[in-house]
Amino acid sequence: MASLVADDTPTESAVSTFVERAEYDAEQTQAPSGVKMWSAVIGATLGAFMAVLNIQIVNASLADIQGAIGAGTDDGGWISTSYLIAEIVVIPLSGWLAQVFSLRRYLLVNAVLFLVFVACAFATNLSQMIVLRAVQGFSGGVLIPMAFTIIITLLPKAKQPVGLALFALSATFAPAIGPTIGGYLTETYSWKYIFYVNLVPGALMVALLWFSLDRTPMKLFLLRQGDWVGIVTMAVGLAALQTALEEGNKDDWFGSPFIVRLSVVAAVSLTLFVWIELTTLRPLLNLRLLGRRNFGFGILANFLLGIALYGSVFILPVYLSRIQGYNAEQIGIVLAWTGFPQLLLIPLVPRLMQRFDARLVIGTGFALFAASNFMNVYMTANTAADQLFLPNVVRALGQALVFAPLSAVATAGIEKENAGSASALFNMMRNLGGAIGIAMLQTFLSKREQFHSNILTHHVSLFEEATRARLVSLTRYFLDHGVSDPAVAGHRAVVAVALRVRQQANVMAFGDTFFLLGAALVVALLASLLLKKPDHLDASGAH
Repeated sequence: MASLVADDTPTESAVSTFVERAEYDAEQTQAPSGVKMWSAVIGATLGAFMAVLNIQIVNASLADIQGAIGAGTDDGGWISTSYLIAEIVVIPLSGWLAQVFSLRRYLLVNAVLFLVFVACAFATNLSQMIVLRAVQGFSGGVLIPMAFTIIITLLPKAKQPVGLALFALSATFAPAIGPTIGGYLTETYSWKYIFYVNLVPGALMVALLWFSLDRTPMKLFLLRQGDWVGIVTMAVGLAALQTALEEGNKDDWFGSPFIVRLSVVAAVSLTLFVWIELTTLRPLLNLRLLGRRNFGFGILANFLLGIALYGSVFILPVYLSRIQGYNAEQIGIVLAWTGFPQLLLIPLVPRLMQRFDARLVIGTGFALFAASNFMNVYMTANTAADQLFLPNVVRALGQALVFAPLSAVATAGIEKENAGSASALFNMMRNLGGAIGIAMLQTFLSKREQFHSNILTHHVSLFEEATRARLVSLTRYFLDHGVSDPAVAGHRAVVAVALRVRQQANVMAFGDTFFLLGAALVVALLASLLLKKPDHLDASGAH
């Protein structure tokens, strides 16, 4: 094993550790029956779907939750931040903890905890909500990499594309459909129902996992051999980084001493973590996997996919709310056309992988996803649901085509003993890409709005004949519609022109953000072109 390679002759302790680990791996790789195997895959992917969906439906209803529990706009952001911090910290830990406590016990306990913490609906203040959301994020974060691990370890190679297509429902469909479900439940019933919605599918998830996962003994000896320094530096670094990304735009980034301190802590801790993982005998994560061509470029493409996937789900609702004045339910209806087509398309992807080179499917997906963003570059103030329909459908096509083949190509050839590390890295980097993407887009949108506003204001001058004519026209309009004082009518005309300038600057800034997302996807497309055809990827089942 890579983690046991050393220049010196192995010690008796190292040999003993190797034997214990080999025995553990042999236990974990016993193939379950077909019914149990697919029950485990379906139960685990359902859990991953719910964990990702939970983030988006809560974000869609955040304003209502803040009002209900008396949280301010700034402090209320911690309702989401606490969940995301816990999630991103536990993802890289999950592979190792599943070894320690057994896959069945670890996954079932966290599935039940995720279900129990619908108790978030009963929170009465911000402190309670933050604690409950953090625990829910910790348990939900386990469900994502464990589903991926089950797919790439339990399923035969010929069946993995089908399993990865199911997992794509959590990776790409859940973020797209989350605002639709959250908006509908909040507007039709109340914000509490966004947590109750977990109950029925959660009960089904627990039942499937209980039936399908084999009982195996715990391996508590692994706690003694744990990479505890690596775990601490990783947890501190990721928590600091996630907090800085979530709070940075609000606090003016490096203009805030708090963000500066968090950034230093994140940089130092994560640098130490990488060094520890590359030098320790038994690392928490095998970072040397990144040196493999397909996994390394696959991780890069997946990171950029996370930026575009979560970035587009973030930016579209902001545009529809700020420019078109849509409520949560109306926004959800628009975004539904990014989600629902994927239900039809994703099941077809394994068949496409039978007929075509998986790399061609990946490239086509990234090209369509990029094109959908470029279609929104030249938006106007009249761009609304009808004009966004076609770009959203094209985006759905692209997202549906990308994830399953990218996951299959990136993880082809990964040994079972490295499956936990591969799953943790692949899922963590996509989530981290989403966090970085949203933080980047928030700041970029603000800066581009200021840029366009300055340029437009320069041209909207009283020295310009067109401006003076517009002010006279608006003043006359206000006088004809109930304003008797010419001075008041003139002031309203000036305000109306200023609001129009700001609106136009905002629209142009949104166009720039979609261009940035498209550019990120072009880079992801280039990374996917560097993938080589795997030796053991066969979606058809033939040999």
